[in-house]
Amino acid sequence: MTRHLPALAKYAALTVAAVLTLGPVWWTFTTSLRPAAESFSLPPSFFPTSPDFSNYVAVFEQIKVPLLVLNSALVTGIIAVGQMVTAAMAGYVFARMSFRGKDALFAIVLSTMMVPVQVTIVPVFMIIRGIGLSDTLLALIVPAIPTAFGTFLMRQYFLGLPLELGEAAAIDGASPWRTFFSIYAPLALPGMAIVGVLAFNYHWNEFFRPLIFMISEQNYTLPLGLVTLQGNLGTGSISIVLAGVILSMIPAVVVFLFGQRYLREGLTAGTSK
Repeated sequence: MTRHLPALAKYAALTVAAVLTLGPVWWTFTTSLRPAAESFSLPPSFFPTSPDFSNYVAVFEQIKVPLLVLNSALVTGIIAVGQMVTAAMAGYVFARMSFRGKDALFAIVLSTMMVPVQVTIVPVFMIIRGIGLSDTLLALIVPAIPTAFGTFLMRQYFLGLPLELGEAAAIDGASPWRTFFSIYAPLALPGMAIVGVLAFNYHWNEFFRPLIFMISEQNYTLPLGLVTLQGNLGTGSISIVLAGVILSMIPAVVVFLFGQRYLREGLTAGTSK
């Protein structure tokens, strides 16, 4: 029995972590199936006595869900693809190419990860307004394509790939960019998938920048649209709001499910030789 204690302790810890993580999600789902008057009943109920899906119908009646989903899909999709491309190119340069000041430049790139977006939002907003992109989806897309974390992740990924492949390509006369596009980029697809999945999940749920940059309702992303479900002074139905939250989670979950294999491969790459 004692030899099984470490495994039992591990499973117990994982069970507790799963309950703490999924508990709020389950409460959100069950509350979305209850009338607003029963949303905050005490003691809290984690199982609806009479599930009612009318709250989900009300979400489509109160906000333009297709337009909001389209805006969010355009913004997050372009950002995800843009970060995958730029992070792969920048990571390859920092990992495989030599030039003066490379280490200092890479340190500067990493240092930007410590600067919160709230610190730079004002100068970014002024630049966006100066180039005429105010109240457009491009105002959300363009500043988000460069990614310091993605550059760091892809650099580490390229460092784990065999150097001999690039040397063999150079002997055959391939240029550095031909070596990148023909040899290293295909091998780095799992790492690029990590960048894409993380970028999609982050920017799909992003609220702060759209709140600052967007004015017209036709340019709202899904998180902004869900806020309008609260009603004036927050007098709307909390059950309808949570129904909208559950609907907004579906695309992110689908992207994660389809990308988890690449995510797992990318995170474990280089752990074994």
